[in-house]
Amino acid sequence: MVAELAALVIFVIMFLLIVLDRIPRQWVTLGCGALMLVLVFGVCMHDGGAIWDTLNLSAFGQSTFWYGASESSGGINWSTIVFIAGMMVMVEGMGHVGIFRWLCLKLAKAVHYRTVPLLVCFMVMAAVLSMFIDSITVILFLAAVTAELGRTLRFDPVPMILAEIFCANLGGSATMCGDPPNIIIGTSLGLTFFDFLTNTGVIMLICLVATVVYFYFCFRRILRESESQRPTDITYPDAASAITDRRAFIACGAVFLLVVVLLVTHAQTELTVATIGCIAAVLMALATLCTSGGHAAAGLFAKVDYRTLLFFIGLFVVVSGLEDTGCLDVLAGWISRISGGHTAVMVAIILWLSAVCSAFVDNIPFAATMVPVIQSMSQSQGVDLSVLAWALSIGTDLGGSATPIGASANVVGTSVAAKNGHPVTWGTYCKYCAPATVLVITIAMVCLFVRYL
Repeated sequence: MVAELAALVIFVIMFLLIVLDRIPRQWVTLGCGALMLVLVFGVCMHDGGAIWDTLNLSAFGQSTFWYGASESSGGINWSTIVFIAGMMVMVEGMGHVGIFRWLCLKLAKAVHYRTVPLLVCFMVMAAVLSMFIDSITVILFLAAVTAELGRTLRFDPVPMILAEIFCANLGGSATMCGDPPNIIIGTSLGLTFFDFLTNTGVIMLICLVATVVYFYFCFRRILRESESQRPTDITYPDAASAITDRRAFIACGAVFLLVVVLLVTHAQTELTVATIGCIAAVLMALATLCTSGGHAAAGLFAKVDYRTLLFFIGLFVVVSGLEDTGCLDVLAGWISRISGGHTAVMVAIILWLSAVCSAFVDNIPFAATMVPVIQSMSQSQGVDLSVLAWALSIGTDLGGSATPIGASANVVGTSVAAKNGHPVTWGTYCKYCAPATVLVITIAMVCLFVRYL
């Protein structure tokens, strides 16, 4: 009982400190993780084996970590850590050679710089790119280019940035590598890229259509008015200006396409996501080395967001403490009792609980906490685990779009807008994105019921 109480107190403290955002979140999770190892496993449980299992360092020596069917194990999910690190290196390389800015400017030219078609194109592009690249990176570049085009084409970029943020979170729900919660869910449950694509991806496509229609009717009048007042002597930006080194541009683009192929086919090749992450990092570093030199290649690794990786490591330790002390089994049992054992009610609770919680707190720790919960529910109630996984994935990914702090992409996008002289208030953000979130969550729930129940 003492171990369970200590684990729960540590978890609550961690969550409160993350929400308050006064201390860097990586130090919060690492500190709470250390407390979990020392106080819960060491002092309360006197279980040195639990500490070793939680650190999970032996995973690197197992062949299944690199090749073959992935196996879910407790403790730190090193597959997630390695994969995210590799993708960070690849994305940094793509940004360095101007791939994202080139793509944005190409699309703008293709629609003849008309604002309403540009809105639709940028929404779709945000969703598609976020299927393969983390939504934070997508929004960082897309919002910056949108603000630049806003200055050039004389329109307010805020409506377009809000729609891009929403669609980036939506696109991230479609694949295993699109959003950190999906990476955690996929690697923990042994799900593949294709599993997500054919399940959450289909639901995302339906929601994307509804989202495009929704934001089109929200913003078409504002954008058309600004376009009608645009001067005729504007000099439009050229996409070619984004390419600083053509050889590096082609080489990095080829690496990205290869990694996409490996992700799509990893169930057939049996390469794990950890291996694919390593391949992405090594090939991008080699491409940068051959085209831009050793200094640029070293810079890719220097710019990796190590704070996020440390945040994940500490988070996994804390969640492992909750799991090993039985706290998460209690939560699973509570949800099962409320649902009365009905699968449809369980799915609805997980979906809406995930969405509401993710609107106000970071969806990454919530997803990591809920994975063992749905595993316990599946075992005790005989419910298909994959259905619960899709509900958790969609709820955490889409629910975060409702408020400016619900997901990291929201914070980044609104920060870019503010930096360019267009601050976004909570009222403005929630006025458009909160109803859109309720809309897509409702559509997703209907899709889950129709397809799986």
